Amino acid sequence: MINSGKFLVQEEPFSEIVIGDTAIVRAMVEAGVKVVTSYPGSPTPEIGAAIGTIPHDERPFYFEYSTNEKVALEIAYGASINGHLSTVFFKSVGLNVASDTFVQLSHMNLIGGMVVVLGDDPGAHSSQNEQDNRHYAELSYMPVFEPSTPTEIYTFFKKAAEISTKRKMPVILRLTTHTCHQKERVFFDGWKRKEYDFSPKFNVSNGPYVPVASAVFPLKRKALEKLDSIRFSEECRFFNQYINNGSSRGIITMGTTYLSLMELVKNISDKPDILKLGMVYPLSEEEILSFLKSHREVKILEELDPCLEKMIKALAFDNGIKCKIVGKNKISDFIGEYTPDKVREIMSECWSDIFPASTFEKKDIPVPARPAQLCPGCGHRSAYYAIKKVLDENDIKVGDIGCHTLGFLPPYNMVQMLMSMGASTGIASGLSLFNKERKVVCFLGDSTFFHAGMPGIVNAVFNKHNITLIILENGTTAMTGHQEHPGTGHNFDEETVALPIKDVLEGFGIKNITIVDTYQQKKLTEAVKNAVNKEGFSVVIAKHPCMLKFAKLQKRKGSFIQRHVHVDKETCEQIHECLKFFGCPSFSINNDMSVTVNKDLCIGDGSCIQTCPVSAIKYQ
Repeated sequence: MINSGKFLVQEEPFSEIVIGDTAIVRAMVEAGVKVVTSYPGSPTPEIGAAIGTIPHDERPFYFEYSTNEKVALEIAYGASINGHLSTVFFKSVGLNVASDTFVQLSHMNLIGGMVVVLGDDPGAHSSQNEQDNRHYAELSYMPVFEPSTPTEIYTFFKKAAEISTKRKMPVILRLTTHTCHQKERVFFDGWKRKEYDFSPKFNVSNGPYVPVASAVFPLKRKALEKLDSIRFSEECRFFNQYINNGSSRGIITMGTTYLSLMELVKNISDKPDILKLGMVYPLSEEEILSFLKSHREVKILEELDPCLEKMIKALAFDNGIKCKIVGKNKISDFIGEYTPDKVREIMSECWSDIFPASTFEKKDIPVPARPAQLCPGCGHRSAYYAIKKVLDENDIKVGDIGCHTLGFLPPYNMVQMLMSMGASTGIASGLSLFNKERKVVCFLGDSTFFHAGMPGIVNAVFNKHNITLIILENGTTAMTGHQEHPGTGHNFDEETVALPIKDVLEGFGIKNITIVDTYQQKKLTEAVKNAVNKEGFSVVIAKHPCMLKFAKLQKRKGSFIQRHVHVDKETCEQIHECLKFFGCPSFSINNDMSVTVNKDLCIGDGSCIQTCPVSAIKYQ
């Protein structure tokens, strides 16, 4: 049923066990959203996957994966000021890419309404930092609603969309990794497909929409007035929950931290009162003041930064409240997810009389390391193996975001620094200045090329930086689930014009461009050798399709031929090139130092055969 996706547009009320990312799609349908945009990034790409299960002709809204988060946000904004309720979703650091437009949204009159869905990542499961995007809410004057469960994701989104449409303002629905991915049976309301007026509603009289200096102050005043209208409205009570246990001590918390806390308090007798905030910005001041006045001590329990703590302490100070407020006490309180174990540790340090420390005895059991791996058959492995033959330890290698980031791990050690999407070319350009002794090479994926890579490349051409760019092209946005990008010739729904990377680079005026299939390792080694020894800006496109996606497509077509390689023990001289330098996880070493191939991992691509100095790797 779930695979078909039709349940997401079912008209009768129903219930289903779903993850949060699926529940929000049904909420979009019921709320009447008409335009949805995104750039994929964990923990939110499953929202796009759920949308993709709805047959295209039955989908009640337009959806696209845009080239980056800024463009996605701007399309949703354009749709909103044209009268259509819109939604944009992306991951935590994606907001940094969109921020230039994002911080101005609240100044505009969004006649259609707009919900911005953020996927924050406490614990940094798939991000380069743990940034807390609640800070952006204060910067941009936008309300933030934070659910704890898939059911709340569903109900909070619908209410947030209602508020946004009513007040013609953007609102934020902040999700976290575990909220997005946890499962729960959600009871969905019925929904009736209605005729919708798609005629353009944009009118300059609804503005101004041009934030020139003379308009800034009136626009800012309106943004602040809308924010205050939320703060002092009864609507905010919809999102908050008060659990009264008759205690003189209370806890104010939010999000999945609330779930960890509830797991803990169910086993204690002297339960504190709990105020769970679903609207985390602006604060519902009346509710919080009432909670503080009725308790002698209150603990603020929140993941990451002390956003609630600072606002609540300021609120208490301004109102002369004597309640003792306890916030974060040590650096570790700012770091990582607030799992039940961590919440127990924090609360036992705060109130040891009612939250006893864990009596569980931790044992240090040695566990073998399991470093992240490039998939068997990945073209990036073959590329790094070939490129490493050219570069020495003194050369500077700059990485970027994508599957190829794993090139920083042994045995490749080909990424020495990393910052953000598309940053590699700019960083490499800076490293090349005044540098006559060390070659500078940077890497970039094809999806990241279109996302944020082009400005750095244009700058390198314009300012004649002496670097070599290696574009690792695998024909998809592999790291987040094989979404399409402008170079693939297919968007979310249909075939479209493909933008070949080589043609784009030639349009920038770049002359020194070489394309090599990464499986042709000797040719790739030679191409990189020629590129790094030339003065000026040069590009090598190391190209091979993502084999995980390729194999899946071939299996669906019924044309996949399963075969494996094996190591001929009579020929093998146990040099271990396949393990030490090529590093395919299909290979394993035995106690007698012989090498075997795990058939469950090997996809039979054969890229490893050419790596063996004695030709011991062969097809079976």
